[in-house]
Amino acid sequence: MTGDTGGISTYKGEDRALRADRLGTPGLLLSVLAASAPLMVVAGVMPTVFGVMGVVGQPLLYVILGVVLMLFSVGYAEMSRHVHNAGAFYAYIARGLGPTAGAGASLVALVAYSAMQVGIYGILGFEVSGLFAAYLDIDIKWWMPALAGVVAVGALGWLKIDLNAKVLGVLLVVECLLVVIFDIAAVSRPGPEGLSLHAFNPETLTGAGLGTALCFCIAAFVGFEQAPVYAEETSRPQVVVSRVMFLAVGYAALFLAVSAWAVTVATGPGSVVDASLKQGPGMLFGLTEERLGGTYTDVLHVLFVTGMFAALLSFHNVVARYAFAMGREGLLPAAFGRTNKTSGAPATGSLLQSGLSFVIVLAFAVTDDKPAGDPTAPVLHLFTWMGNVGALGVILLMAAAAFAVIAFFVRRGAGRAQAPRLVASGLAGLALLAIAFLTVRDFDVLTGSGPGSSLSWLLPGIIGAALVGGLVYGAVLRSTRPEVHARIGLGNEAFQLEKAAEAEAEAVAR
Repeated sequence: MTGDTGGISTYKGEDRALRADRLGTPGLLLSVLAASAPLMVVAGVMPTVFGVMGVVGQPLLYVILGVVLMLFSVGYAEMSRHVHNAGAFYAYIARGLGPTAGAGASLVALVAYSAMQVGIYGILGFEVSGLFAAYLDIDIKWWMPALAGVVAVGALGWLKIDLNAKVLGVLLVVECLLVVIFDIAAVSRPGPEGLSLHAFNPETLTGAGLGTALCFCIAAFVGFEQAPVYAEETSRPQVVVSRVMFLAVGYAALFLAVSAWAVTVATGPGSVVDASLKQGPGMLFGLTEERLGGTYTDVLHVLFVTGMFAALLSFHNVVARYAFAMGREGLLPAAFGRTNKTSGAPATGSLLQSGLSFVIVLAFAVTDDKPAGDPTAPVLHLFTWMGNVGALGVILLMAAAAFAVIAFFVRRGAGRAQAPRLVASGLAGLALLAIAFLTVRDFDVLTGSGPGSSLSWLLPGIIGAALVGGLVYGAVLRSTRPEVHARIGLGNEAFQLEKAAEAEAEAVAR
C-alpha cells in the first residue's frame, strides 16, 4: 500500500527513511560548523596548545591543516555525489574497502563521536557552575548543569532537524561575531610587540608538543566531515553536501588562524606561552576585559556556554544518525533504524546517545567530584580524556575514508579526469596517518598522565578495541548473515532493493 504523506510513501516500514528536503546550504553549513564550537576552541583549545604544548606557531598549524583537509575534501566531496547515507564515514569505507571494513568503521564512528560529545558535558558543567557562583552566589555541583544539558540536548534531538539547524545557527552566528570583535580589538590594541607576524614563521613549529598540538588543532575542524551524514535530509545533496564541506573547511581555517594570531598579537608572541600557562581558558576573558570591558566579557562567558551547547546538539544529531544508519542496515537492532513519525528524527539513536551521556557523566561525578579532589577534574578528565579519544577516532576514520575513495573510483574504472582527486586523497590519507601516529605516540602529553602511565595506552586503546570489535563483528556477519553483510554501506539503496524484492514476492504470490 502506498500513499502521499508529505512526500513520504506509506509503505510498510515507512519510518526507515529520513525526511528529505529539510536542509539547504545555510542550514547544513550552520549545523556542521556548530560542532567545532569556535568560542570553545579560542578560549579552551588555543591556550592549551600555546601553553602546555609550547607551540607559538598555532596560527600556521591551522593553515597547514586547512590545506590537508581541503585535499581530503576533494575526494570525500566527490564520493558524496555517489553515496548518500547517514552513516557517511563507514558507508564510504564499506563501499571502497569492503563491508567488513565498513563494520569496523561504523563502531569507531559511534564511539568517537559519542566520546567527543560526552567530553563537552564536563566543561559545560564546570563553566555553568562557575557562572552560578560568580553572578548568583550559588554553589552547585558541576554534574547538575551537565545532566540538565543531557536532558535538553536529548529533547531537541527528538525534534525536526530544520528546527535544530535554526537553534544552532543563531548560537553560532552570535558566538562567531563576538570572537571577530575580539580579533579586531586585539589588532587595534596590540600587546608590547605590536602587530607581529612571528606566529606564522615556520620556525615556531618546534617543541616536543608539536604532535599533540596537531591533534588538538585538527579536532577544532571536526564538523565539516559530518556534512554527508545529512545528505538524505538535504535538498540537492549532490551539490549542497560538497559545497558545504569546502565552505566549512575554508571558513574554519581562516577563522581559527586569524583568531589564534589575534591572541598572539594581544599578548605578544614572546609572552603567549607564559600567559597561557598561567591563565588557561581565562586568558581570553582577561584580554577581552582589558579591551572591551566587563559587560562584554560577561556576555562572552554566556556565549561560551551556549556555544558548547550548540556543539553538543550537533554531535548528538550525528551520533543519532550513525545509529539510525547502522540499525537500518542490520549492524544494530532494527529499532535503531526507525525514525520518529512526527518529526522524522532518528528517535532510538537519540535515546541511545542521551542514555550513554547520562551514565558517563554520572560515573565521572562519582569518581571525580570528591570534597578533597581537584575542582577542575571534570574539565581535565572528562573533557580532555573523552575529547582526545574522539579526535583520534575521527582522524583514523578520515584516513581510512581517503583510501576508500581511491579504491571506490579505481574499481569503477577511474580515468584521467579522476586522477587529481585520487592523488589529493592519497596525500591527505598519508598526512592523516602521520598525525594519528604522532597523536598515539604523545598521548601521555594529551592526557597529562605522564610517561609510562597506563592511561597513555588505555585511552587510545578504546578506539583500537572499537576497530577490532567492529572488524570481528563484520567477519561474523559475513559467515553467518551474508545478506546483512552485503548491504553494509548501501543505506537507503538496500532498503529500496528490499522493497522491490518484497513487491516481487507479493506479485508472484498473487
